[in-house]
Amino acid sequence: MNQSAPAVVVFGSLHYDIIVRGPARPRKGETIAGQSWQPKCGGKGGNQAVAVVEAGARCVMVGAVAADDFGRTLLQNLDDQGVDRRFVRVISGGSSGMSVAIFDGEGDYGAVIVSGSNLMLSERDVAAAQDAFAAAAVLVLQNEVPDAANVAAAQAAKRAGARVILNAAPGRIPSPALAAAVDIIVVNAIEAELLAGVPVVESLQGALAAARILSRSYPVAVVTAGGEGVACVTASGEEIAIAAIKVKLVSTHGAGDAFIGMLAASLAGDDLLAVALDKANRAAAELVSRPLPGAATAG
Repeated sequence: MNQSAPAVVVFGSLHYDIIVRGPARPRKGETIAGQSWQPKCGGKGGNQAVAVVEAGARCVMVGAVAADDFGRTLLQNLDDQGVDRRFVRVISGGSSGMSVAIFDGEGDYGAVIVSGSNLMLSERDVAAAQDAFAAAAVLVLQNEVPDAANVAAAQAAKRAGARVILNAAPGRIPSPALAAAVDIIVVNAIEAELLAGVPVVESLQGALAAARILSRSYPVAVVTAGGEGVACVTASGEEIAIAAIKVKLVSTHGAGDAFIGMLAASLAGDDLLAVALDKANRAAAELVSRPLPGAATAG
């Protein structure tokens, strides 16, 4: 990795994930016998930071964990994965963010997150990481931290001349201040329904239609449609539609984060938008075709 190359800064969430596997996801009031469980270091911010490094770019993570076992494990994982985590603040009291994800027999999942220390991110953390923002080519944001913190990070990145990518996940309508600082918005089919006001996206053409609506508010709008592909529309009217690469689905967990990480790394390396989107589409396809890392633990 070229240590002098412009960096990607990921400002966002760190969660300690518990992955549970079962034949199906339980309905309301239902108890199902699971097959296995395993821990995994995650959070959309953490996942995307690791994906940036795996894509060959330098990455600086700005986030917050608590001084607990989960927090120590999350920090060690960032070290092990080669992410610069000097600007991850350790907060006294409270707890680190965590989530529980339940996978069904089809490889799809539902999750519950408890944000914990991620909700403590603020302008203080942006100010402490000024050196990182000054050297950044791309900033990546998500919606698992307070909107006000994202606004401060986005504005700092814009002052430094960096490109700002907002992965609006989980679905939350950005404040006007945040929307004004975003260069590229990326949403999946469900999030597009909320932000673009369209029916659930079920096709590449549907993704393209949603991206057209979002491009009225953002310079570049990207809508991912899972197994259908990805669509992009720019405010200048350029349209890009890339069909999904057909692979055997093993797990969808983290596919969006792999997409974002590769997109950010590729753009930081000065790839054209169409090239970056194609690489990101391929990275997501590769991820969903392989098992989650780490041995499962019987439960």
